[in-house]
Amino acid sequence: MKQKQKGNGTARAKWFALVFPGALFYYEIALRLLTAGGVLRADALLLALQCCAYGGIGYLLCTLIRSRRANHWLAAALLLAAAVPYGVEAFLYREFKIFYSFQGIFAGTGDVVGDFGSEIVRLVFSGRGLLCIGIYLLPAVLFAILDAGPARIGGRARGMAVARMAAFFLLSWAAIQLIPSLSLLYGDEYNFQSAVERFGLLTGARLETQRDLLGDGGGGFQQVDMTRAFGTAAGAETLSEDAAAEKVSATMEPAPSPAPEDEAAAEPSPTPEGKIRPLDNGYNQLDLPLDDTEAKGWSKKVLDINEYVATLTPSKKNDYTGLFKGKNLIMITAEAFTRQVIDPELTPTLYRLYTKGVHFNDYYQFAGVGTTGGEYQHLFGLVPSNGIDSMVDMTKHKVLLDMPQALAAKGYYGKAFHNNDYTFYDRDKTHTNLGFSDGYMGYGNGMEAYVTYQWPESDYEMFTGTVPTYIDQQPFNIYYMTVSGHGPYLLGSDKMAKKHWDRVADLPYSTPVKAYIAANLDLEDALTYLLEQLEAKGIADDTVICMTADHFPYGLDDGGGIGHLPYLSELYGENVDDVFKRDSSCWILWCGSLEDQEPIVVDSPTCSLDILPTMLNLFGEDFDSRLLPGRDVFSDAPALVFNTIYNWKTDYGAFSDSSYGGFKPSVDESLIPEGYVDTIKTVVRNKLNYCNAVLDIAYFTYLFGE
Repeated sequence: MKQKQKGNGTARAKWFALVFPGALFYYEIALRLLTAGGVLRADALLLALQCCAYGGIGYLLCTLIRSRRANHWLAAALLLAAAVPYGVEAFLYREFKIFYSFQGIFAGTGDVVGDFGSEIVRLVFSGRGLLCIGIYLLPAVLFAILDAGPARIGGRARGMAVARMAAFFLLSWAAIQLIPSLSLLYGDEYNFQSAVERFGLLTGARLETQRDLLGDGGGGFQQVDMTRAFGTAAGAETLSEDAAAEKVSATMEPAPSPAPEDEAAAEPSPTPEGKIRPLDNGYNQLDLPLDDTEAKGWSKKVLDINEYVATLTPSKKNDYTGLFKGKNLIMITAEAFTRQVIDPELTPTLYRLYTKGVHFNDYYQFAGVGTTGGEYQHLFGLVPSNGIDSMVDMTKHKVLLDMPQALAAKGYYGKAFHNNDYTFYDRDKTHTNLGFSDGYMGYGNGMEAYVTYQWPESDYEMFTGTVPTYIDQQPFNIYYMTVSGHGPYLLGSDKMAKKHWDRVADLPYSTPVKAYIAANLDLEDALTYLLEQLEAKGIADDTVICMTADHFPYGLDDGGGIGHLPYLSELYGENVDDVFKRDSSCWILWCGSLEDQEPIVVDSPTCSLDILPTMLNLFGEDFDSRLLPGRDVFSDAPALVFNTIYNWKTDYGAFSDSSYGGFKPSVDESLIPEGYVDTIKTVVRNKLNYCNAVLDIAYFTYLFGE
């Protein structure tokens, strides 16, 4: 009898060894199906190897106890626990079209539950939401019903299990190393989004945790031989002046030179703390302490960044330097805005702003970490390398290179406004520290006096309430984060869509797309009011409006990845089947003084990282262009836009492993220099590593002092 029980226990243990690997593989495949529109990648075998490695942990834990029943319920509980992060990621992707790192999920949980509780309930209890829950509950429920608990195994069996885990892990690692693109993603080009897509959620989370614990945040900097790509000096990430004139396709009508100023006004202003002066060499460059810094006791990481920055060539000052010097500034991050909203009849004010100033024909707002990631790009000109926490981490630093700090030093009145909960994404901390002289106001610390509590809140009400508070305090520097364009775009729950529905009811679109456009009409009305007030005060010619989106309107589609976004495709008028189509957006840069001129047209690729260096140059601020990975679009710097998953685009073409399977040229291939793609890939890797390092070690405090 004992021998029979022993035999049954051995057979049961062997069978049980397949449970956790099989369940994890099921979870991973389900996540891909729920988030990628049913598309399976060719690396499923690699995924299976990794699931076998990770699954061994569950097997070992559930064969420790003598009681088979105890092992049974422990296994059911672990299967259920393992399903939770997959279900959470599926819901987050459905809402935001990105995967969130576990750190980002924990950081934003309170805000999301507090402000979007009703939306969460809608997602969970929708048909697709209940299906998702059922899919991820299935393995745990089936196992709990079956009499499948394993018996305790001995030391030899345990050792063999560990050996199998190691073998599966090494096989998957070896397979990754054999494929260059996967090897880079596993190492120097790691990013959570792509790692989840290619390696699975568990490996993506493991690599993220490993980097957080070990401080391995993205590697160092590689020397770039730009001669192979542009025929310029090695190490310079810019074109020569002649090459720029020939190769870069930005076409800019000459702007009028700024009016002469007296000598006192022409004196260069001090940079942070007044310690570092600009170099009078015709470049946007400061006299930075990049050499002989070992005596300061700076770490090797700081010295490595110094060495990297020193290899870069600063961009030249140009005919547009100081064009907006002394003018008022209103910067707007418009929730989920896109240029398809702009129409000469439906949105005449937006059309005026878009066509009567600087016109960007190929602009991108790359999505990464939702609204706060978009704000981070606009305000700091850097990639949010620490996910949802990037803004919080950056504003803890003593020195920020941003427009609020620069203009506050010139005596500008400054304030930031938001018409939703003032604590969301910790804006009560981050936006208070941006450098605005009068801080920050949101709903809960003042905005409730102007804005009705509803979802979403009204941009028009925010503008009509706040514009009178600063319009007479010139020069002023104002920042708005809007919310009227936020999803879901449903007539029953979207107050802005319902408010403006009559204006879109006859448009030839589906109900969600019309609701999206209707919601954005509140921003149109807000901007109409703003221009009316500026013109009534006679200061439109002395005021600059700079506006772009935080991300594409991901609330239009409940689920699906690239190529499976039907409502977004309907809005855009084409199938959104690659990341560049999805993130193609709009940058409005307007000043009343430009309206009587021919529009200044920029045809070359631009993105949100270019906003800060361009604005600093236009306002005549002293800054070092080498410290910002974007470019002043009016300079001789070559066009290069890129995102956190190593997609990039230049005047020669675009690179995307996921969308194009590599490089897609936009010119005759004979015109592309030898080694161009590898060179730009290295440049992008360096820039992303730089963004990570700046945030990780508070790099600017070393350069400028605390």
